[in-house]
Amino acid sequence: MNGREFLRRVRRYARRHKLDFDSYSSRGKGSHGEVRVGVYRTTIPHGEIPTGTLASMLKDLHIERREL
Repeated sequence: MNGREFLRRVRRYARRHKLDFDSYSSRGKGSHGEVRVGVYRTTIPHGEIPTGTLASMLKDLHIERREL
C-alpha cells in the first residue's frame, strides 16, 4: 500500500465512523506528511509503506487492519 491509498482508505474509515479527518502534507520533514483521525495522529511516508510501518501507523490511529 502506498501513502495515497492509505489516505483514501483512512478517509473512508473516518466517514463511516463519523470522525474528523485532516491531512497535512506540509507538517512532516522531507517527504512525510501527517494525518489526524479524531484525536489521534500519525506520520505518513511518501511512496510504498512497509508492512511494519503500516501496522505502527494503524496502531497510532487506533484502527484495526481489518477495518480498512
